[in-house]
Amino acid sequence: MDPIFLASIVVTFVLILLALKVPIAYSLGSCASIGLIVYFGWRPGSDLNIQSGLKPALQLIETNAYAFVHSYPLSMIPLFIGLGHIAYHADITTDLYKSLRILLRKLPGGLAIASVNGCAGFSAITGSSVACAAAMGRIAVPEMLKYNYHPRLASGSVAAGGTLGSLIPPSLLFVIYAIFTEQSVNNLFLAGVVPGLLTLVGFILTISIWCTIRPQDGPKLKDDIGKKDKIEAVIGLWPSFLLFFVVVGGIYSGIFTPTEAAAVSLAVAVMIGIARQKLKLSSVIEAGKETVRQTTAIFLIALAAKLFTTFISLSRVTPWILDWLSSIDPPFVVVLLAIVVFYLVIGMFLDSIGILVLTLPFTVPIMSAYGVDLIWFGVIVIKLLEIGLITPPVGLNIFVIRGVTPPSVTLTSVFQGAGAFLILDFVVLAMLLSFPVLSLWLPNSAF
Repeated sequence: MDPIFLASIVVTFVLILLALKVPIAYSLGSCASIGLIVYFGWRPGSDLNIQSGLKPALQLIETNAYAFVHSYPLSMIPLFIGLGHIAYHADITTDLYKSLRILLRKLPGGLAIASVNGCAGFSAITGSSVACAAAMGRIAVPEMLKYNYHPRLASGSVAAGGTLGSLIPPSLLFVIYAIFTEQSVNNLFLAGVVPGLLTLVGFILTISIWCTIRPQDGPKLKDDIGKKDKIEAVIGLWPSFLLFFVVVGGIYSGIFTPTEAAAVSLAVAVMIGIARQKLKLSSVIEAGKETVRQTTAIFLIALAAKLFTTFISLSRVTPWILDWLSSIDPPFVVVLLAIVVFYLVIGMFLDSIGILVLTLPFTVPIMSAYGVDLIWFGVIVIKLLEIGLITPPVGLNIFVIRGVTPPSVTLTSVFQGAGAFLILDFVVLAMLLSFPVLSLWLPNSAF
């Protein structure tokens, strides 16, 4: 069978299985495995021989699985996931929001601004957008509703704020991107800092403008807070700042590799929890269980994606696409915009990790052929995935927020609230596309 035709069939079946809600790991893994067997057992000009294709396919699957699991950079994934769960159980992330809530309560939309800043801090610790949205949705949205915030602003700000975990290091999506594209995790983490902070500032401005136009949606709080409470609020920020400094400061200065930064920050989080007497043995065990569950799911997806990438490489689909592009010779801007639109569309229907592992075998070689800096392209891709988290009809963060908030917060109100922040996201995306230096300045100045 012609390899290109075989690859098109495999990709089609992957998309069908995903449309049928089959988990991404099973969809990619099963289709790639069958594709490898057919590839080796049905050579052009001959009949299909499953027996002859089975042995080399299984050997390739075994070799890929072993090599992938023994990848050193992969070890930072459970460490960063564990860091997030420990920080949550040790009340580090909760105290961050409570402190910001006190310090910003007098501003128009102050609680929403505190929530977005809390999401940024939570994301910087955990590296997970969904975990951030779930945790902050339980804490911040009921608090805002209690003080008569409009459900659209309350839920939309947290849904959008949760996406900051995609860009602000340590981002798990950056880790996966680095592994599959063989790029530096250090540089990707640093490249995400400025775009992440730019998005955060934009979200704050969005809330300020919203509450200036409609002050009733985010009223100022009239109750007074004593000087002692304000001092305690400032003190309550130090654990989060310390962990962020260990990760970003350690990597920027060259003291730690990303894996070392993950291990050290996890140890520091445990020590902070014990020193503040907020981390019990039962909490550590529960955090460990949650870490194992999430890590296993991510590893299964990544391993299946590795098999899929291997199959795509053998079928030589990518060179065929590059030859086709060379024959029509489109301008780079057209190709880039086509990829951006492609990610925006597919982001409406699939989760971030699934999109990443499904598309990188196709988009990265195209960008490499045009001489694009893959660190910059990584930031663009992750930003597009971030936008997908709050884009209908399958904005994952939207459904997470709806699942953890009171019944008065409808799915429609969450989507409407997130829509204002979605506009800002497109503005930031345009800036990142127009000015690559925003992403590349920090990694180029490090070390």
